[in-house]
Amino acid sequence: MGAQMEQYLAEIGRCRLLSREEETDLARQYRGCRDTRAAHALITANLRFVVRVAWGYRSYGLPVADLIQEGNIGLLKAVQKFDPELGIRLITYAVWWIRAYIQNYVLRSWSLVKLGTTQAQRKLFFSLSRARRAVEQGPDLEADTAERLARELRVQPEDVRDMEVRMDGRDVSLDAPFGDTGATHVDFLAGSLVPQDEALSEAEYSRALVAKVDEALSRLDPRERFIVEQRLMQERPATLKDLGDRFGFSRERARQLEIRARQKLVRSLGDGALDAPEAPS
Repeated sequence: MGAQMEQYLAEIGRCRLLSREEETDLARQYRGCRDTRAAHALITANLRFVVRVAWGYRSYGLPVADLIQEGNIGLLKAVQKFDPELGIRLITYAVWWIRAYIQNYVLRSWSLVKLGTTQAQRKLFFSLSRARRAVEQGPDLEADTAERLARELRVQPEDVRDMEVRMDGRDVSLDAPFGDTGATHVDFLAGSLVPQDEALSEAEYSRALVAKVDEALSRLDPRERFIVEQRLMQERPATLKDLGDRFGFSRERARQLEIRARQKLVRSLGDGALDAPEAPS
């Protein structure tokens, strides 16, 4: 335990505990007129209880100071929500908020991937951790233990096994060493770039295809080439009526010229070269 933590524990240990009557009066003051001095007195008198709750979560490998800090936030929220007319002590109500904030912190810190997205999963996460410590087994639960936990929590044994796997799958830094090879985990990730040989092959194929298309287009007369370019090579193809208006003939004549141009291209490029969707008429 560090010096700062020892100093903090000493300071909160000197805070005077409140009697039931004092606590009720302060809670009424805060609830009635939001008296910050009353809230401060309620919080400081209960800080030692936050430490006690946070200490129970130290086995998760997280800094105790961080657990206490999260628990203090839960205590603050409890003071804001507490109703002194309920007839219970503040800590009886606040312990639920304290645990909720600490448990949320544990789940957030355990993995970048959400472990508990439902109330049942959250309960299973913490129950599974307690069960492991209770039976003093390794990271793998025996079958009967998984079955017993499943019955107690009213979930399927498969859910217990799944949570066990997710709990064991702690996040690993990509910069962490990988064995004794001197490499890191990131060195073994598949790259998103296309391999150089494939990229070169695709580039050569594209250049050859473009050259072949240009050669095929050069065999068309200017009018046919214009029709092909406007009907087959534009994001928004021209209509046959537009082409007819441009050249001064009917839409049917424009359609015939397009068919003739397509046939010439097919002969030059081969079957399947013009399997593009029909352009609008």
